[in-house]
Amino acid sequence: MTRLTSAVRVSALVRRVHNAGGSAMVLAKGDAMAGAILILLLDRGERPRFRERGLGVEGQLIESGPRDADSQTASDYWRRRRERDPDLWVVEVDVADGERFADETIAAG
Repeated sequence: MTRLTSAVRVSALVRRVHNAGGSAMVLAKGDAMAGAILILLLDRGERPRFRERGLGVEGQLIESGPRDADSQTASDYWRRRRERDPDLWVVEVDVADGERFADETIAAG
């Protein structure tokens, strides 16, 4: 079975969010083939929170990063992660039910 590359998954997520009327942008490009993907979820520019592929109970993405962060704390977090892992993709998503978009696009397969 062929696995989708990280670049294809990120591109699909951005396209789906835009098609739903939301905003999505790649903040940092990682390894195109197999880089990890960290998603910064926003709600109308507020309430930053993170999701990434991990060992969720039902295959969903796991929450990571600081809880109840402000935008500066969230930015500092993903920048520190990139310093340790330059292959990491960081994608900002601002759309209603962003967790669902992330789970369906990034966690699948």
